Order: sequence, then structure tokens, then C-alpha cells
Amino acid sequence: MARRSSGKSGAGRLLLRRRRDEDRISALPDDLLLLILRRLDTRSALGAGSLSRRWAHLPRELAALDLRAGDMLPPRYHRWVQLYNNIRTTVTVPHYRRPLLPIIRRYERRAMRAFTSSTESLLEEPRRRVERLSLEFFITGNAGRMNRLIAEAVDGWGVEDLEAMAKPTFRREGDVHTFPSHGLCKEPRASRLQSLKLAGCVLPPALHEHSALTMLILQGVPESTPAEAYEDIFTLCPQLQTLHLISCGCRTNKGMPLIVEVDAPSSQIRELVVQNCTFRHILLKALPRLQRLASLQSRVSFESSSFPHLSQRNLTMRLGVEGLNCHLKVELDMFLECTPDVRSLIIRLTGPYRWIVPSSSPSEFLPGLRRLLVADVPLSWDVTWPRLLLEMAPSLETLHVHILPSNGKEEPGEEIPWSPTELRQHHLKEFVVAGFQGTARQICLIKFVVEVCAALCRLAMFKSGHVRYKGHWDWEVVTKEQSWSDDEKGTTHKQIMGVVSSAAPVQLVLG
Repeated sequence: MARRSSGKSGAGRLLLRRRRDEDRISALPDDLLLLILRRLDTRSALGAGSLSRRWAHLPRELAALDLRAGDMLPPRYHRWVQLYNNIRTTVTVPHYRRPLLPIIRRYERRAMRAFTSSTESLLEEPRRRVERLSLEFFITGNAGRMNRLIAEAVDGWGVEDLEAMAKPTFRREGDVHTFPSHGLCKEPRASRLQSLKLAGCVLPPALHEHSALTMLILQGVPESTPAEAYEDIFTLCPQLQTLHLISCGCRTNKGMPLIVEVDAPSSQIRELVVQNCTFRHILLKALPRLQRLASLQSRVSFESSSFPHLSQRNLTMRLGVEGLNCHLKVELDMFLECTPDVRSLIIRLTGPYRWIVPSSSPSEFLPGLRRLLVADVPLSWDVTWPRLLLEMAPSLETLHVHILPSNGKEEPGEEIPWSPTELRQHHLKEFVVAGFQGTARQICLIKFVVEVCAALCRLAMFKSGHVRYKGHWDWEVVTKEQSWSDDEKGTTHKQIMGVVSSAAPVQLVLG
């Protein structure tokens, strides 16, 4: 009997010890538990508070919240969307897919009801401190609740970094989120907001009263927005240093795009990105502290040369329509005038035919340029066109050219009738060509560079490669080594290296 009692007692002690061991994680200090929660998605981290009393207060200590209505969608929703897309690509009759739209949108409305219910619980909790809030939701008549959450985040939580991304329900393009008459919050002058991204939203009132705001990203602002609303951002937001306008619009009632004029001599903006916007163009009259400018499929023009700090430029433009014989003739000067202090330039000019032509009055528009990338050159273009840039930039040190791979449909376009030149380049040290296929015009460009560049140290030609962009302002050419036959090496060396004008030995790299 004694041994039997002792056995039961030992088993009980072991069971108690195992139960204590099962929750060893709760014995960790708060700092380590918060480190664990920060590695979870926000929905799981917030749910961790219901595990035990030990965990209950921890979600309120999270400094960043990422709330997405899409997390509430079940797997069936994604199967319905996939079915709709499959029918859309294989069946031309629209009524076969039309019955699927109400089903898909019903899932999105249900997800929003669950999402707003969960966000309501956040508002009922004791005041928390949150530095960053990312909010993504569907536009289903929920503007009031989302605006309440945003206002509480700015007024009560002290959010410094806010993202609010409103998405229309499936195939309902054009719906946008609106803010109340007082703007994002009730006390904008007291807000700590430093970074703001709005997508699918109407411009909120009183944006200029957020005096701590230094970074603003606007995406999908509707075309009904007046030009003055954009112009006020430049002139009225006092501390703004970074402004990105992505897929924003500005048109008249008759659908004509408008010009946005920027005349802000007191502006602190240093970085401006204009991408896929439907403005007629943005006219820069005064933006004296501008250092970085990216115009990506959006026209930006200069009225004056009062941009003394502009040192980095990213220019992307595609013009022309497939199959039309009406060819544009655009001089490169139109895009690069009034930017003499640019030191680093990324330029991507593409289209079904070459529309860039030599200047009628050639000049050194880029006397300070040091680094240049000419990317995505179509095979249908005369690839020697970067010579235009070489002639405009006497101080250029690095030139990278990326040629698009063949799709089997390119037809040779019009060649540029170059005149003899006495140009001598005394600073270019590195010339890299990615996508080299040994065509006559490619050889012509390389021979020209080798012939006129007296300081050339490295010449690299790669059969394949692509450009990896590091944000909007920097890049690297990523190449893949490919074998060259002895005949290819010998022919290429004979064609190119026989005209070397460099005083120093030139390193030739073939890959």
C-alpha cells in the first residue's frame, strides 16, 4: 500500500511539473514576449492577448499595427476570383462571368463587417501608444468607422507613420474614400504625424496644418481633384521634404488634363516623384531645395533654371502607338533643359519606334553629370542614340547601357545619320553594355565610345543581364556569365580594340 501511494504521489508531481513546463514561454520577461509578438502578423499578435492574463496587456504595447481587411477573406473568395479571371481570359461573352461579381463582392462586404468589428474593439481599449499604423480596407460604405479609427490613431495614439489604403470592391474602379470636413483628425496642429501615405482617397482637408509632416505619398487621387489642390501641397505644407504622386489625376469636366504649376520658393521639398499621373504636365517654376526628381511616365517641365541642388534624376517615358506610321520627333533637350547640376541620371525612353532625335542646337546641358544609366533600349531602336547624352555630358565617368532582349518581332528602325565629330571625352572610365548581341549598330556605339574616351579603363559587354534598381536613384547591372567562342572573342576584339584612344590599358570583359 505504501508503494502504491508513493507511485501515485510521484505521478501527480510529474503531471504538475509538466503543466508548469507547458507554459514556460509565459515566464519570459515582457521585452522578450513583445519581440515574439512583433514577428507575428498583427491579427495573430492582437489575438495573443486572449491566451491568458499574463498576455492580456501585451498587445497594447505593440508600437506598430498592420490592419488589413483582406486577412478576413476565406480561401473560397480567392477561388471565386480565380474562376472569374479564368473565364475572363477564355470566354469573350461577358454574361458568363457577370453572376460571379455579386458573390465576390459579398465576401468583401462580410470581410469588412468583421474587420470593422475588430477595429471597434481597439477603440474601446485603454489609450495606447502606436508609432506606425498601416490600414487597408474595402470601400463598402464604411467611411465613418475608418475615419474614426484614423482620427483616434492620430489624436489619441500619437501615430507618426500612417498608411491608409482604400480599395474599391471587385471590379468597381473609381470608388474613393472621403474624409470629414475637419480632415484626418480633430486636432491636426497637435498631431505627431511625420509620414503619411493615402491610396484611393480624396485629398483630406487641413493637410497643411500637420506641421510635423515631412513625407507625403498620394496614390490614386481621383481626376476630379482641382489643380489648385496639388499646388497647395507644395506651397502650404511647411515642413514637407518628400512628395510622391502616383497615378493621380487632374482633368477638366470635359476630360482634358490640366497643368499643375509649382511656384513654391519657400518649399522644403527635396524629393519629388511623379509616376503614371494624368496631368498634362507639372510645370516647375520654383522649388529651390529640390535634390531628387523622378518623372516616370509623367511629364515634368521647367520654366527656369532655379534648381541649384537638383543632383539626381530618373526619367522614364514611353511614346508612340503600335502600328501607327505617324512618328514623333522629340529632341532630348526638352527633358533635360534647366538641370545642369544633375550628377546621377537614370533614363528609360522606349516605344514602338525611336522618337528621340539629335538636338537642332547641340549643347552641354549636363556639365556636372558623373553617372548615367540608359536602360531598356528596344532592339528596334538605333542603339547608338545614347551618343546624344555622351555629347551633352563632358564630365561623365560611368556609362551603363541596358538593351532589351529580343522577342522575335522587332524590325530595324530608322538609323541616326551621325555627322563626323571631334568630340574627346576625358573622364569616362567605365562603359558597360548588358544585352550585347553584336549587331552592327551596337558595335558602332562601342567603337565610338572607345575611340573618343581617352580615360577609359574598363569596357564590359554581357550577352544577358538586367538592371536591379535600388529605389529611384541608384542601380546595379546584374549580369550572367555566358561563354564566348574563340571566334567571337577574336572578332569582337579586332572590331573594337583596334581604335582605342585611351592612354591607359583598357580592361576588356566579355560575359
